[in-house]
Amino acid sequence: MLNTDCIEKRNAYGDPNVPVVDMTPSFPPADSTYHKSKQLEAGHYFAMEQDGRDPFSDGCHDSVVSSVATAAGLADPLGFFIVCCVVLIGDMNRGVLFPIMWPLVQDLGGNAVWLGYAVGAFSFGRIIASPALGKMSIDYGYSKSLVVSTTIIIIGCILFASVYRVGSLYFLVFAQIVLGVGSGTLGVTRAYVAEITATRERTKYIALQTAVQYGGFTVTPIFGSLFLWLLEGKRYEVGFFVFDEYSAAAYFMGALGVITLFLLLTKFQARYRTKPTSQKKSARTAERDEVADRMTFAGITVYSAALLGCMLLNVSTKGSIGAFETMGISFAQSHFGLQPAAAGLIVSINGMIGVGALLSMGWLGKFLSDVQMILGGIMVCALGIISFAPLDSVEDGGNNSVVHYCIGIFMIYATGYPIGHTAVIGLFSKVVGRRPQGTLQGYFASAGSLARILFPVMSGYISTYDSINTVMVVLFVNLIIANCFVAMSRRTLEALSV
Repeated sequence: MLNTDCIEKRNAYGDPNVPVVDMTPSFPPADSTYHKSKQLEAGHYFAMEQDGRDPFSDGCHDSVVSSVATAAGLADPLGFFIVCCVVLIGDMNRGVLFPIMWPLVQDLGGNAVWLGYAVGAFSFGRIIASPALGKMSIDYGYSKSLVVSTTIIIIGCILFASVYRVGSLYFLVFAQIVLGVGSGTLGVTRAYVAEITATRERTKYIALQTAVQYGGFTVTPIFGSLFLWLLEGKRYEVGFFVFDEYSAAAYFMGALGVITLFLLLTKFQARYRTKPTSQKKSARTAERDEVADRMTFAGITVYSAALLGCMLLNVSTKGSIGAFETMGISFAQSHFGLQPAAAGLIVSINGMIGVGALLSMGWLGKFLSDVQMILGGIMVCALGIISFAPLDSVEDGGNNSVVHYCIGIFMIYATGYPIGHTAVIGLFSKVVGRRPQGTLQGYFASAGSLARILFPVMSGYISTYDSINTVMVVLFVNLIIANCFVAMSRRTLEALSV
């Protein structure tokens, strides 16, 4: 076992094997031990509940110390992997069901407005759950909050699998809300990554986590398309379970949820956070805090304004991709004559490319700041969206090339959105700094979920009472305005994110 005497012998901030940032241990917060009552003088991070034993009892093992002070700047690789599994199934609930949703809504007697409600219901569930789960992770630890949320996902998958059998659009909306509640752990998982990584490497690991999330909702539509193609017009009953083109995907997601729950219960090490003690600030930290504490013309501090700005950026980018996600299948049908399965395949392929772009964020970070990646990513995404605005529908005589659709989707899903939005997430985490991130990340995730409600519903109404081309123009203007504000605040944001 491990005690404080051992730590003092091995390191009093003098061990060259312990990475440091601002002259303090780099991860997690120097004075955080993730324990409700115990505090280490040397300020190290320790995994709790290892095989039911308290690592603070006695003894000192190299294996524990080496697992804590990793040269790669990641304190718990296994925990990071399991958290990525939680992120994956959370967004696979949107991705796998993406090509299925529009045909299901049509078969249930709905229209584009109902499609907006169904897509927005998922995000509504996330709004309800994200702040509560974020606070729960601080009060009770990450393990309990993730186990609860994953259990709710499994229940939501069972409900969604029953939607077509029930035959109600209201039940579809209810099932989507339950899935959203279970998937409301983005704040928790991002806070976890922020706690176990060095500030200088945080964007890289957040990009890895976001690559998993992004792959969950852009690459996995290929599974939904596969179920739609294989089971079209077919129905198989196995006891209570009914497998058809709509329910099979939900059962598939439920099975993945069970596997993730097993990993959480058997392999994930519970972690807690103590209230930080005061420490002497480095010159760089003091300079950053001086900028953060300045007052703006609105009567709030620069720090609060930066947090609010990052949340609005999240709303702008998440809302735009949410609206396009809602209209994407129907737009591919009406303007390019593509079937849902084919459109889902194109999105999946570009999603895979987008995952590759996210995995290159560490390399990009050597040449570009977060703010520069935000500006470039949002601009590319905006140009991809506006390229669809002038097109006529097939019904109105439009003869639009599928190549145009592929290029536009590439700009949106493969490059613009993944790079721009991931940089927003990294920027927000850096602005928050070493403060407890669970609750703030919960609010950040809720802001994005709110956008995924408002924008899809707005798009549904605009496309129904005007045209889908107008939707593209609105989304373009929204992203350009967001980019203008980022450019105007560039120096302040970069100062707060060092």
